[in-house]
Amino acid sequence: MVKMLRHRGPDDTGFYTDRDIGLAHARLSIIDLSGGKQPLCNEDKTIWVALNGEIFNYVELRRDLIARGHTFATQSDTEVIVHLYEQHGDDFVDHLNGQFAVALWDKKRRRLVLARDRVGIRPLFYTITDGRLIFASEIKSILATPGVKKHLNHQALAEAFTFWSVLPPATLFEGISCLPPGHLMTVDLETGAQSIRRYWDWQFPDSFDDGNRSTDDYAEELRALLIDAVRLQLRADVPVGAYLSGGLDSSIITALVKHYTDSPLRTFSIAFEDAEFDESDFQRQAVEHLETHHTQVRCTKTDICNAFPRTIWHAESTILRTAPTPLMLLSAKVRDEGYKVVLTGEGADEVFGGYDLFKEAKIRRFWARQPDSKVRPLIFDRLYPYLKNSPTAARGFAQGFFRVGLDTPSLPYFGHLPRWSTTRRAWRFFNRELADSLNGWDPYEALEQSLPPHLGSWPPLCRDQYIEAHTLMSGYLLCSQGDRVAMANSIEGRFPYLDHRVIEFANTLPPRYKVMGLQEKYLLRRATRHLLPPSLAQRTKQPYRAPDSQSFFRDGRPADYVAELFAPDQLKASGLFDPDATLKLFEKGRRGQIMGFSDNMAFVGILSTMLLDHLFIRGNGTFGGT
Repeated sequence: MVKMLRHRGPDDTGFYTDRDIGLAHARLSIIDLSGGKQPLCNEDKTIWVALNGEIFNYVELRRDLIARGHTFATQSDTEVIVHLYEQHGDDFVDHLNGQFAVALWDKKRRRLVLARDRVGIRPLFYTITDGRLIFASEIKSILATPGVKKHLNHQALAEAFTFWSVLPPATLFEGISCLPPGHLMTVDLETGAQSIRRYWDWQFPDSFDDGNRSTDDYAEELRALLIDAVRLQLRADVPVGAYLSGGLDSSIITALVKHYTDSPLRTFSIAFEDAEFDESDFQRQAVEHLETHHTQVRCTKTDICNAFPRTIWHAESTILRTAPTPLMLLSAKVRDEGYKVVLTGEGADEVFGGYDLFKEAKIRRFWARQPDSKVRPLIFDRLYPYLKNSPTAARGFAQGFFRVGLDTPSLPYFGHLPRWSTTRRAWRFFNRELADSLNGWDPYEALEQSLPPHLGSWPPLCRDQYIEAHTLMSGYLLCSQGDRVAMANSIEGRFPYLDHRVIEFANTLPPRYKVMGLQEKYLLRRATRHLLPPSLAQRTKQPYRAPDSQSFFRDGRPADYVAELFAPDQLKASGLFDPDATLKLFEKGRRGQIMGFSDNMAFVGILSTMLLDHLFIRGNGTFGGT
């Protein structure tokens, strides 16, 4: 099992076993390089812990625990978990500021505790087979154990082809579950009891105190929180770099490092050959203004095609866009340059209302109050200046796209319906058997059952943020586009915007401080406006994107592995997709006629699922250089 996780920890391997449990750990040495080998234990070796991730506030925790009489054997951040558990029991998680998957064994009580960080940065999976509980940071490690069956979960696949992610605790693998973000699981071998509880969640007030504080007061508090989050996440015994995309979020993080810490600036970015996706000019402006030592990785369509199978091997998931692959190539360059840790700007859009989706939803709710208005939908024309094939370019198409669900503005997921309905069109490529198995099952109902009962009392933007954080962010951005493609090259990504103190503060803000009119991330801009030139500080959100279906064809010829996976016999053998419909899409791609979002997502989704099936279900675990 631990051999399958070598990429997550190439520096060392440690084991602990007794009659009830086996723990194995693959170590990426970042703090306490010479000591701290895991699993770690307390003084009498009755409590053992293995940690994937980092505890950023370990210095303060260690100081407090020593004052309470605890004795430490290492300088490792991991060891604070052992003593926190001795001091606070299962509530130890409430004291952690970090990103983590924890396995803790209480030998005296014959009791296992599994815990995952608040927002789901680090993964944790488990299954029960023949009376054994098997858990690991990645599913491939679980599949390496004897007796674990290998089947794709058809409902989970349909969720991925709707929400871009699978609703926890399900995964794409039948019988294998994930521990959801912000949850703790206990297994008591003495009593046989097993329980899972949520210890943290995104919460918003039903109403906001909007008159007692000035904008500058809010901005000052936010700036102080971000500075401290960056300070904590720079803690390491190895150099820490940063991703600098040229966008607002990563530029702010880099600027905070420059102005408020003494850490040297080392930055990395991706450039594309296609101008539609390339942000090199903004990256250059940021590098010159912040005076960083910078490395840029230039990514071609051929690079994406060649590396895509390896992306799926590490992501262990259906993905609908190729965007994770350039990030995996970028993390390889970071590793080649001698770095193990990078700060990123991920999370700012979810926390501060940065996505176009939030502005779309605001306009759609305004339109829904007068659905026959000809004027209100014209506001959509102000969105998507960066898109070559903008959904607002053809007004008739745009109004059809944004009208989806317009008559049901009270639905908790109203803001997401246009996007999800577009993604869900890929269901038409499922074969008859799979489609029949989904009859009577509604992914929207499944989602609604997972939402907190009080969500309906929150303002609309807060509802949209909650759902975005619990679907796209935790299930895709932090996984396939975050942890997995960084750890593929033994790189730890860190996310200052997702410090839980920053999230909790932002969730108390009146919504207008996030989306002011149609300006996204208003307060974040206000709090950091002195750090960046106007061209960056005032830049409109441009989401990170990469070439999709066009990456897999050259002059009308598909890559060999793409042609093989789209062959009729392979499609039929997978038991997932209708060969006739899928081959028509393939031919459309070969002719260079896939232009819209729906077909692009369907093509990449089918290709990634066929790779998933080949790598983990029917194949031998290798394909295209993985």
